[in-house]
Amino acid sequence: MAARSHSAAILRSCMSLLPPPSGQGLLSALVARLKGFWGGPGPDSMHGQHAEQLNSILDELPGEQGASEQPAGDDQTQRLYEEHAGRLRAEAEAEANARRLLVAQEQWTEYLAQKEQDTGALLGRAQQLQGLMAQMAAATGGDAAAAAAVAEMGRLVEELGVAAAEARASAAQLKAETERGKRSSSQANLAADGDVEMKRQREDGGSEDGAAEEEDGQQAAGGAGAAGDLAPEQQQPGFIGPQIPAAAAAALAAGNGAAAAADPDSFRERAKYIPLRLNMEERRLLRLLEAALAVSEYTDKVDVLSWRNKSGRVHAQIRDMCAILCGLVVAQDYRRGQQLIVERDFAQLRQFFQDCFEVGRRHKIMNPEKMRDTYGKLIYLLMDACDPEIQELLEFKCVRPLRTVYSLLEERGALALLDDPLMEQATAEIVSADRPRFEVQRAIKAKERARDQLARRYRSRGLDEEEILHCLYSISDNNAYLLFNRDPVDRMIAYLHRYFVPHSVEQGYSLAIQGGSQGARLTHSHERQYHYVLQSLTLWREISHEMFKLWYLTDADMLREGNHYRLQNTGQGLNRVQSAPLVGRAMQQILARCQRRLGGWVGSSVVHLGDHNVPSALFFIDKYTQVPRILNPVVLVLDELPKLCKDAQIAAYVQSTFGGVEAARKEILLDFFRHAFDGSGADNFFDAGSCIDGRLTSAWNWCSKIEKKRYHSLFKLAGFTGFDGDFK
Repeated sequence: MAARSHSAAILRSCMSLLPPPSGQGLLSALVARLKGFWGGPGPDSMHGQHAEQLNSILDELPGEQGASEQPAGDDQTQRLYEEHAGRLRAEAEAEANARRLLVAQEQWTEYLAQKEQDTGALLGRAQQLQGLMAQMAAATGGDAAAAAAVAEMGRLVEELGVAAAEARASAAQLKAETERGKRSSSQANLAADGDVEMKRQREDGGSEDGAAEEEDGQQAAGGAGAAGDLAPEQQQPGFIGPQIPAAAAAALAAGNGAAAAADPDSFRERAKYIPLRLNMEERRLLRLLEAALAVSEYTDKVDVLSWRNKSGRVHAQIRDMCAILCGLVVAQDYRRGQQLIVERDFAQLRQFFQDCFEVGRRHKIMNPEKMRDTYGKLIYLLMDACDPEIQELLEFKCVRPLRTVYSLLEERGALALLDDPLMEQATAEIVSADRPRFEVQRAIKAKERARDQLARRYRSRGLDEEEILHCLYSISDNNAYLLFNRDPVDRMIAYLHRYFVPHSVEQGYSLAIQGGSQGARLTHSHERQYHYVLQSLTLWREISHEMFKLWYLTDADMLREGNHYRLQNTGQGLNRVQSAPLVGRAMQQILARCQRRLGGWVGSSVVHLGDHNVPSALFFIDKYTQVPRILNPVVLVLDELPKLCKDAQIAAYVQSTFGGVEAARKEILLDFFRHAFDGSGADNFFDAGSCIDGRLTSAWNWCSKIEKKRYHSLFKLAGFTGFDGDFK
């Protein structure tokens, strides 16, 4: 802690914005003080155009750049810029409204398709009943009452037939119109691409402000992908988000073609997305990086709407990036940091910077519950560092590929290790639970022997035993994550099967919900709600199972060069809206796998990604890291109730209030399965409801009301403190 506090103090001193001497910028003032202390100027090894541009940016005062490009009395330039910014805002708003309309069309189409199925099922049952009534009438010998009942049943069947035909026609018509609208939108994007290029050519011939406006336009439209056909996953009915060129998506997916055909649960496939466990040196770099990010205010300064042009924002990005880079080096090696501040040759330390940032990214994937207050600043800084203009000034790339188990073994020619039958035993997570101690010890010894055998079998001149064990430990870390984050979903599914049956309803324990009653926005019968809950939990289970892969793809989507973003007020503050083609494709594959396994789908299959609801892949993946935080406390309470009731006084309380342990469990599960999946949590069906993300929104809404539940006392007795977890 003392070392971390010391590092943070050094970083804070390097990045603080104290008023510099007159005519000097932040780093120039620091250089002047260092020169005065050590006596004599540092060597000036930087030269060339890039060095001069970087020095001019770092030496200027905050706000000086904007003033220099905005002469006094030049109202026309400012007015043109404001008009351009207003046009971009109007285009973004129109695009958001178009997406809302697309969501409504998708949801209405799925609703009509469901009603078509329901009406057809009712018609079939009515026809069966009509046949039975006709047989009964024939058996009674032409009774008048029976004949009247048969005639009335015939009219009912006819009316149901008309209703079924209308539902079928309406569903087909709306589906065709939705598909036609998508094709028209795609063609409009292609046609608009030429107009955009012509406008940019005209602006290129204008002033420097015109060029800045062009760059603003590119950034504003970058997340939407103004050109090209839609990518395959966006042509699917369930994808809602920014459009990206199909060619770009195909290039991104080129390396994943074989992965789609491979077994997703094989060690060879899983190892591609399992990061290597950090060693001691990397953990030191991680502490250094976390200290730097803890005192950084990068996003507070950069992601604001007060910038008058893009160049001012870029200069602010560069100044803060360089401050963070200098702080990292000073805290790691004071003399080396002194030299960097004087010479400003960041490219010379590219390996160190890349290692620091890669360690932070890898640690987050391995531990999604960590760095909750600093990872956003890290990923946003690296997103800006991927901009070609900034890379050109810094003369190096801050981002390099993540180190995974697969990449290490592939580099050393030892991929055969992943296909060895002993891998299962060598990396299995040992659960003690109710097992005898001698069985647990025997399983531990068998696991250690399997590891030693694999290490001896696959060691070579390029890969020693320690590195093999390092890979095995990394895979074991993934199995441990699955135990504590995926298994609670399996437990909740088991509770659903144990206490509820879809085709019959126990008195007082119906899962049926009615829209407008008790905050519900959906109307489901007991059977439909049962399947809706089962499908939602199954989807969450599959997402938790693929969490490392989704985090890996999120990192790739957000840090891909050319995948621009735009700042937009999404109704939840100012956020970066960016497309996420790799995560979108992976989610479509997971959703399709769940639908095949369950044999259908209740509710909407719309996936929000890259819109005002889920602005980027980071928001999307962060939503689903909350699933174990929601389910773990509920499962813990349900499991602990029998143990708590071993106390006579608690057992008496549970018996008098709830009617026993089983009755208390059923009351908790009934309320959870009804109101954590009722479409609540927002004021419209675009932001909540039965869509893929709306299911999780409803669950969070249920969590926010846990204190008002009758069974909240049982949660407190079981040690419940909250659903949110730790932010460190």
